[in-house]
Amino acid sequence: MVAQIGSPRNAIQSKLKLEVITKNDLHTLWVPRPWDAHKGLFGHVLVMGGSTGKGGAAAMAGIAAMRVGAGLTTAATPKSVLPTVAGFAPELMTVPLPENEAGAIAISSQESAIKKILAGKTVVAIGPGISRAPEAEQSVHAIVAHAKVPVVIDADGLNAFEGKANLLNGKQRPLVLTPHPKEMARLTGLSVDEIESNRAEIARKFATEHRLILVLKGHRTLVADPEGTVWVNMTGNPAMAKGGSGDVLTGMVAGFIAQSPDHLFNAVLAAVHIHGLSGDLAATSLGERSVLAEDIIQQIPHAIQASDQLTNRPVSLTLGRARKRQ
Repeated sequence: MVAQIGSPRNAIQSKLKLEVITKNDLHTLWVPRPWDAHKGLFGHVLVMGGSTGKGGAAAMAGIAAMRVGAGLTTAATPKSVLPTVAGFAPELMTVPLPENEAGAIAISSQESAIKKILAGKTVVAIGPGISRAPEAEQSVHAIVAHAKVPVVIDADGLNAFEGKANLLNGKQRPLVLTPHPKEMARLTGLSVDEIESNRAEIARKFATEHRLILVLKGHRTLVADPEGTVWVNMTGNPAMAKGGSGDVLTGMVAGFIAQSPDHLFNAVLAAVHIHGLSGDLAATSLGERSVLAEDIIQQIPHAIQASDQLTNRPVSLTLGRARKRQ
């Protein structure tokens, strides 16, 4: 149990640069939407992913982004996979992409197409279901290189940088990486055992060296910032050890960032905390063995409501410019 005892926030300093994510860290984001709000105020998420047999990953990421409150969400996916992705939710917009013979994205050499896909987007989430085909990996490199907005990288989007972590630099534009231990091992060249034996320090080192935000998933997910502080998440449970849970987190991170790009790090903390809390609510309802990634998505609204303590009015994140209008 973490509870306030009255100590001023600025009086609490961790010499180890370790923090715990609590509801208090999310309060700067929980503000009512203006009554004259419209979808354009809450960001446009681009989810780039999917391949033959893995269309559900991109779809779940897109749905999760919408569920946390993003105004618009577009899934860019191979043209043969598009009907599958579009069939998951009518609210999810889709864009067909060129593909190789195996049904994987292949746009790396089409600079004009890349610029067109990125135009008007607030944040890009890349990787869910994208596959490890060479053309897909080249496409990931091209998108990350051309993007001028925050980029969230997960799954095979991360694997595309195995042995090429030098291409990951958050100074060019904000980068958020969400690896599980095996993906982190590929990025660093370390073994999974080495990652698990020193999670906080390895996450801290990678985040500071590459000037990015690193979300190292697992029991007590860690969030490391570019300055070397590591935040520990206390929500989540073994029921979330199912395929698709990470795709949901990717979409949630992108969705929160889309609504609050001026508070990007707090948006990442919110996504990680709410993701775990949604899993806790799902496990309470369904038990540890029966929870699916879709069940986590269904619990997101309840987790957000449970985390808000400021107003009785239904709330969600809002963009910085929406606050200025008020």
